[in-house]
Amino acid sequence: MGKERTAKRSALTEVLTREYTIHLRKWVYGIQFKKRAPRAVREVHKFARNAMGTRDVRLDPELNKFLWSQGIRNPPSRIRVRCARKRTDDENATEKLYTVVSFVPVTSFKGLETEVVDEE
Repeated sequence: MGKERTAKRSALTEVLTREYTIHLRKWVYGIQFKKRAPRAVREVHKFARNAMGTRDVRLDPELNKFLWSQGIRNPPSRIRVRCARKRTDDENATEKLYTVVSFVPVTSFKGLETEVVDEE
C-alpha cells in the first residue's frame, strides 16, 4: 500500500555482450545424420534468443562456417560464442534490439564460464 515504486531499469534495453559455451552434443544426440548441422544452427539460434532476450538473432557467417566445418553429420560437440545485444538503427523495425552471435576460437573448454565482455 505505502510502498513506492522505484524506476527499474529494464535488462532488455541494455546493450550487453557475453561469452557462452554451448554444449551442442546434447541437442543433436539421437538426431538423424542428415539433420544434425541444421539442428545445431537452430539450437544456437534458440540459445541466443533465450539468453539475450531478443527475438531478432543474427548468426555471424564465421560461426555458421564453423558449425558446418565437419560436415552435416558431425557438428562440433561444444562451441564458444559471443552474444552481443545491440540497438536497431532502423526506425521501422518491430524489435528495438537484436543479437549478433559470433564464434570465439578456444583451445580448451576446461574452466570456461559465462563472462560479461566490455565492448570498446
